Amino acid sequence: MRLSRYFLPVLKETPSDAQIASHRLMLRAGMIRQQAAGIYSWLPLGFRVLEKLQRIVHEEQQRAGHIPVLMPTLQPAELWRESGRFDAYGKELLRIRDRHDRDMLYGPTNEEMITDIFRSGVSSYKSLPMTLYHIQWKFRDEVRPRFGVMRGREFLMKDGYNFDLTYEDSMHAYNRHMASYLRTYERMGLKAIPMRADSGPIGGDDTHEFLVLADTGESEVFYDSAVTELTLGDRAVDYDDRAQLEAIKAEWTTPYARTDETHDAALFEQIPEDRRKVGRGIEVGQIFYFGIKYSEPMGAMVADETGAKVPVHMGSHGIGVSRLVGALIEAHHDDKGIKWPEAVAPFGAGIVNLKVGDPDVDAACAQIYAALSAAGVDPLLDDRDERAGQKFATMELIGLPWRITVGPRGLKNGVVELTCRATGESEELSAEAACLKLAGIFAGL
Repeated sequence: MRLSRYFLPVLKETPSDAQIASHRLMLRAGMIRQQAAGIYSWLPLGFRVLEKLQRIVHEEQQRAGHIPVLMPTLQPAELWRESGRFDAYGKELLRIRDRHDRDMLYGPTNEEMITDIFRSGVSSYKSLPMTLYHIQWKFRDEVRPRFGVMRGREFLMKDGYNFDLTYEDSMHAYNRHMASYLRTYERMGLKAIPMRADSGPIGGDDTHEFLVLADTGESEVFYDSAVTELTLGDRAVDYDDRAQLEAIKAEWTTPYARTDETHDAALFEQIPEDRRKVGRGIEVGQIFYFGIKYSEPMGAMVADETGAKVPVHMGSHGIGVSRLVGALIEAHHDDKGIKWPEAVAPFGAGIVNLKVGDPDVDAACAQIYAALSAAGVDPLLDDRDERAGQKFATMELIGLPWRITVGPRGLKNGVVELTCRATGESEELSAEAACLKLAGIFAGL
């Protein structure tokens, strides 16, 4: 990718209606463009980040044994009438009517449709357990969309649904999602805390939201600071090991962590005062167990070991993929721009050519570009005929984790400059050494 041929419509001024850092920076960095209230086009830079996030979500879901599908955005109202949600959901549900006068809706979630798919293809407990998921665009007609992609009307979401024979089996699925979500967020460079939450219109008694601590978060949160020190790290997780998954859930949910909707002041006061924290959080995912709420009225039944027909136990599990882009920026930015973690950056490194047209500098940039591409670092070459200051400002704004600066003076001494966006630290290395260092950093992502 060369910036001279790329579509990157950066803005020098911050749009007046952008109230939080992620919204301001996504607009300024040319990641998105608003098409209507709460509805955005994802431009090339932003789309690359979405793709990186989707890849991580897919990998972790399938590592946990979950099966990908793809369901449509439009759904027939009949399915929602079976569950009773078509009239109960509220004005956030966008109801439409097709040319044949049939009631349809733009799906905000897929419990009904996935239950219909399941009941048409599974009839025996021998096919269980089963978890199906997809990553698809959703629509909720928010009364006041704001904060860019953090509270939009159209959004990209991973939603998954487990089908199990018993409550115990379904809670194992719940714990499986708990562990896989923790792994997913850690890979993205986020500290997401599972907090006891309210189920809202999805329904069910057991539910946790995953929240990223941020001053701009929409939820007030109360938590024991001990939970912020937890990490899965490199530990191996066996998603069939019930005891291990139960232990992971206990590890993350025993320390007090709740949203304002479920906050218990008496329990909170029992935490040592120095660990008692109040802040704000951005919701980036939620897991639910709701039992037979949908399977019973919709007839999603299987024959158990005795041959009796029983409704399956279900749960749903969501990750806000497009919202994660905003959450990542809220967690990783400074006054110059975004600071992407390596795993989710649109490009791993930016190569800045300080003297476009100089044969030696052009050749060195081309060699570095080829070496980084071969190593999977995914570089972006700034080969525009612009001032050095403007090139550096662009790289800092779009937030690439690493920058390699190539100029005639450095090449004369056999070095390039390697700069880390996260720390601001620079070092002079040979071009080969700089490429080898970045190849090592990105090898495990």
